[in-house]
Amino acid sequence: MAAAARHSTLDFTLGATADCNAVLKALQPIFQEQGMTETVHNWEDHGYLATYIKKNGSFANLRIHPHGLVLVDLQSYNDQMKGREETDQLLNKVEERMKELFHGNIKRVKRLPTILRGGVIDRYWPTADGRLVEYDIDEVVYDEDSPYQNIKILHSKQFGNILILSGDVNLAESDLAYTRAIMGSGKEDYTGKEVLILGGGDGGILYEIVKLKPKMVTMVEIDQMVIDGCKKYMRKTCGDVLDNLKGECYQVLIEDCIPVLKRYAKEGRMFDYVINDLTAVPISTSPEEDSTWEFLRLILDLSMKVLKQDGKYFTQGNCINLTDALTLYEEQLSRLYCPVEFSKETVCVPSYMELWVFYTIWKKQMEV
Repeated sequence: MAAAARHSTLDFTLGATADCNAVLKALQPIFQEQGMTETVHNWEDHGYLATYIKKNGSFANLRIHPHGLVLVDLQSYNDQMKGREETDQLLNKVEERMKELFHGNIKRVKRLPTILRGGVIDRYWPTADGRLVEYDIDEVVYDEDSPYQNIKILHSKQFGNILILSGDVNLAESDLAYTRAIMGSGKEDYTGKEVLILGGGDGGILYEIVKLKPKMVTMVEIDQMVIDGCKKYMRKTCGDVLDNLKGECYQVLIEDCIPVLKRYAKEGRMFDYVINDLTAVPISTSPEEDSTWEFLRLILDLSMKVLKQDGKYFTQGNCINLTDALTLYEEQLSRLYCPVEFSKETVCVPSYMELWVFYTIWKKQMEV
């Protein structure tokens, strides 16, 4: 396995202003003992930056802010246990020396877990609202580029295999909560019903609905490679339902859903349920600048045209913290070709590590 860059940090928030020169002189010997070459930058009123470089390319930055913040950053390329131990020992010495120097006048000491950069396995994926999450990924199970997107399936010790499409965490084997929520949270009777699934290439929704004895489920997924990857590596999610594109009560169409929706609308084909599992509500709150909003409005309008008068449309929203984007989505619902009403619920999806909003939308019943 190729070595990754290991980035370690140690932060001190002091209870008073810092004597930058005194801090530098106190910590210099620790780095010099490692055979590191020192360069010091001094800015009037802005403190010191000292850099220490080893012959093997490892380096450390010591940033001393006069208002009382001292930051140590260490980067090395040695992934061997010995290298890790050396880094820990160096940071321990820095922490001990700082505590001696300030005699308890340190408000906070913070050492973050080491960040691995450039490794074969990427453990870091952002949440929808921009927070960094480190997953317990230990294996790249599948990594291919389709004509539409990059498809990764990574193995997590907690969540099982996780499907990631173009950098977005889509679904893990642990995430039945997502599938149940986008199907109506167990409140719907699918027996004998006509169901249309837009997207859903992981097969989770199809697998769960088929168990409920519908009349017919039509799933429209544009990317055959998503299906191929999931039927092999996400079987806890999809079971055997993706092994064949046709079953007793379902069919899978490998097509773009927009022409399919237009065709169904022209033919007068109607469904009891439409489940949109294509994409989350965009983070951007500028619909005129983001084509995804235009795409969502088109899908909504076309879906309403194939939804029975008493039918229901289910879709995901986004992270509960993205209130502006969710509000804008709800505003879009008032601009459809027919009046609609909606409800929403918030669900904890395990692998997302954030609360996720789901929508139920239905045609407004006109008073006679």
